[in-house]
Amino acid sequence: MTHSWRERWVQGRNRLLGDPAFQRFSWKVPVFRSVARRRSKAIFDLVAGFTYSQLLHAGVRLGVFDRLKERPHSVHEIAVAADLPEGSAAQLLKGLAALGLTEALDDGRFALGQHGAAMVANPGILAMIDHHDLLYADLADPVALLRRRGGGQLSGYWPYAEGTAGDVAPYSTLMAASQPMVSQTILDTVDFRGVRTLLDVGGGEGAFLEAASARYPHLSLMLFDIPAVVERARARLGERLTAHGGRFPDDPLPTGADAVSLVRILHDHDDEKVMALLRRVAACLPSGGQVIVAEPMAGTNGAEGMGDAYFGLYLLAMGSGRPRTPQEIMAMLQAAGFAKVQQLRTHNPYAAQIVSGRLVA
Repeated sequence: MTHSWRERWVQGRNRLLGDPAFQRFSWKVPVFRSVARRRSKAIFDLVAGFTYSQLLHAGVRLGVFDRLKERPHSVHEIAVAADLPEGSAAQLLKGLAALGLTEALDDGRFALGQHGAAMVANPGILAMIDHHDLLYADLADPVALLRRRGGGQLSGYWPYAEGTAGDVAPYSTLMAASQPMVSQTILDTVDFRGVRTLLDVGGGEGAFLEAASARYPHLSLMLFDIPAVVERARARLGERLTAHGGRFPDDPLPTGADAVSLVRILHDHDDEKVMALLRRVAACLPSGGQVIVAEPMAGTNGAEGMGDAYFGLYLLAMGSGRPRTPQEIMAMLQAAGFAKVQQLRTHNPYAAQIVSGRLVA
């Protein structure tokens, strides 16, 4: 078998990095020591990462960040408010401080740390962390999750995964809470000045349409989602919204829009359903109509773990969908009949990557 140059290079690199003698050498030589420290820290963070996430989760569930947002608190105050033994409260606050989420002051009280201050500024992040209970339950035995077919406990949380309405309030509330950062990223990237009517497919309570309307008051707003969610959108947006109830990819989409947005929709569904949906989007748009796909995507430079690691397991537990690269989504758009397909550069790829396409005559 002929080995590629990349395979030979990777194998040679790995032999060197796995050599105990080289590892000892790299710790002794100053020019290599900083690299060895960074690599050791990265490996340790992978080993200990589950404890970091659980400290974060405990802090959110116990209201620590909400309290520190108001003012610094002593260990005793946090212990009383969270109904914890004082020693446990101290350990929680010190653990969060080690992660940059809290910060110890000179008088022994704790304030928000730099990461904590940035986090509480986005309620959507806090909502997602609080929601992770079900994901943690599925990940208690990751081997069982990988072997299971049809998702885990998390799949019962998402009514859309089964195609039934169920209790849509938890889903809708979570999506609306986590939408502002995504909406801002889309609206800072996509120019809607030439769009007359925007149809948001799977738009939930209408949070993105509301943000788009605030930025572009001329827009006419349309929404398509399951009937129970549509009612929540009507209550939110009132007469500004033309709402249509239905289920994709089974039901046809309403016509009349010259742009369709798919915000955090495709990665929730398997390829067959995605292609059926994209063909329906193409069928409802006029010549020159635009589709905008915005969601976290795999292969994002500098955020690789977000795609195939985090969302890969999340969607596996959900029992539907997969993270896709921008190139995969662009190929699917082209297969559905769109041209002028392109990836748009965003300022916050953690919130969303964006791919767009147009129908041409």
